[in-house]
Amino acid sequence: MGDSLHHWNVDFLRHDPSNTSPKRVLVILNQPFSFSLLRLLWNSTCWHCCADGGANRLLDTVRQENHNETLYLPELIKGDLDSLRSDVHEYYASQGVPVEKDEDQDSTDLMKCMSTIAEKEKSEGTNQYEIVILGGLAGRLDQTIHTLSYLYKLRKVRDRVYAVTDDNVCWVLDSGEHIIEIDHTILGITCGLLPVGTESTILSTSGLRWNLTNCPSSFDGLVSTSNHLVSGENVWVKTSKPIVWTVELQ
Repeated sequence: MGDSLHHWNVDFLRHDPSNTSPKRVLVILNQPFSFSLLRLLWNSTCWHCCADGGANRLLDTVRQENHNETLYLPELIKGDLDSLRSDVHEYYASQGVPVEKDEDQDSTDLMKCMSTIAEKEKSEGTNQYEIVILGGLAGRLDQTIHTLSYLYKLRKVRDRVYAVTDDNVCWVLDSGEHIIEIDHTILGITCGLLPVGTESTILSTSGLRWNLTNCPSSFDGLVSTSNHLVSGENVWVKTSKPIVWTVELQ
C-alpha cells in the first residue's frame, strides 16, 4: 500500500440485506461463532468457503437455530480434512458441495482456502475479492498468532482482509496514514493498536480518547490497548510500520 492515505470501514457488518458485495468472500474457520454473526457475514458475502472443521461449526450452528440448512451451503470445503466429521462430510457432499482434500503439511487450512480464492480470481480474470475470515482470534493462542501472522503476510498481496469474531474485528494497517470510518451502531467503544510482528513503530492518532503523537510503540514498550473511540469521530492513524488495529463489536 505504501504511504498513501487508506480508507477503511466495516460495511460487511451492517444489518442491511442489500449490502451483499459481489467482490467479498467469507472463509469460516473451526472456532465457535453465533448464528447472528454468521447470518450477517453470510448475507454480506457472495462466496463462502469452510476451512476443514469450519464446516462442522457451520452445520452445527445452523441446526442449533433450527434454520433451513440448505440456505447455508458453502461453495467449498477445503483442508487436510483431519477435523471434518464424517456426518458433516456426508451431508454436504449429498447437497453437492465440493469437499477438497489437500494434504500439504506446509500450509494451514486457512492458507489452503486462500489459495483457492486466488485461483478463482485468476480464472475469472477479476480484481481481488475482499476477504472476511470468521474466527481465528479466539481459542488456542497458537492459532490466534497464526491468524495475525497470516494477516501480516497477506497485506503484501491483498488489499483488504478482515478477521471477525463475536467479540471483535481486526485487520493490519500497513505503514502510512489511515482513515477508519466508525459506525457506533456496529462497533463498541474499546479498541487497540497492537505492534505485533514488528520490532517497533511510531504512532500518531486522532479520534481516540487517548491519542498518540509520534509515539514509539513496541511489544516490550508502549502498547495502546483498551483505548476508546470518541463518539461522532472517525479514527486517523499514522504508523511507520505495519500494526494490528482491533475494535470490539456491539
